[in-house]
Amino acid sequence: MALSPLQRLEDRVIQSEPDTQPTLTYSLDFNTGDIGGMIDGETAVRQFIRKAIITARFRFPIYDGEYGCELVDLIGQDLPIELLRSEIPRVITEALIYDDRIDDVYDFEIEREADKLTVSFYVDTTDGLTIETVEVV
Repeated sequence: MALSPLQRLEDRVIQSEPDTQPTLTYSLDFNTGDIGGMIDGETAVRQFIRKAIITARFRFPIYDGEYGCELVDLIGQDLPIELLRSEIPRVITEALIYDDRIDDVYDFEIEREADKLTVSFYVDTTDGLTIETVEVV
């Protein structure tokens, strides 16, 4: 018999699952800058991937230090392809992996032709999707 009217701590603890945040966002046209209707799901994840990669990290006060990519620091420099093959996967992975919807970023292929750099990779999402991404920078 307990002397306190309170329940035991083990009986008072409530287990809860973390809240899943909605992925609903506005559609952005990266070519014209127009904002369109609402998008969700795979389309929203694809937009996040593209926007996170093309947004320079630490340059815009509206974004925290986790948002954006340092890829812009590598572009335009005469760097050996070996260095690009090691740094590009790192900066892109860092830009994407912090998002709750992203499980893994992998299988990078990097090709350089004259002034064009093509980066392709795969992204696994928490919804079980595998998204192939190709960026030309």
